[in-house]
Amino acid sequence: MDSTEIEVVTGTDRLTDLSAIVGAWLRDVGAGDGLVHVFAPHATAGLALIELGAGSDADLSATIDTLLPRDDRWRHRHGSAGHGADHVLPAFIAPSLVLPVIGGQLALGIWQSVVLVDTNADNPRRTIRLSFLAG
Repeated sequence: MDSTEIEVVTGTDRLTDLSAIVGAWLRDVGAGDGLVHVFAPHATAGLALIELGAGSDADLSATIDTLLPRDDRWRHRHGSAGHGADHVLPAFIAPSLVLPVIGGQLALGIWQSVVLVDTNADNPRRTIRLSFLAG
């Protein structure tokens, strides 16, 4: 198994496209057919497969705001206002994905992108662990 950690700087972006990063790493390790595991080892971030640029990204962000409002209802209160919502996010958007790799390339649907979902503006630097298991 090949594995690495990469650092992603999100800044204030809630959604960060990781597709090109994952694809480049698969090429670098000479991946063939198998599975790639993408993991965000953080208590306040998740990973999703969604279409970007056609409104789905804005819809996802708006849905997160509806489901997890940034107000004072949260018992987890350190950090910026509403930070407790960040800690609930991974229960809805899992912190890992397992994706097929065929011929060294991600075998995604035509409109799918691998996206880091991170609502925690207090921590703009994220580590992502990539692991490739040949099949």
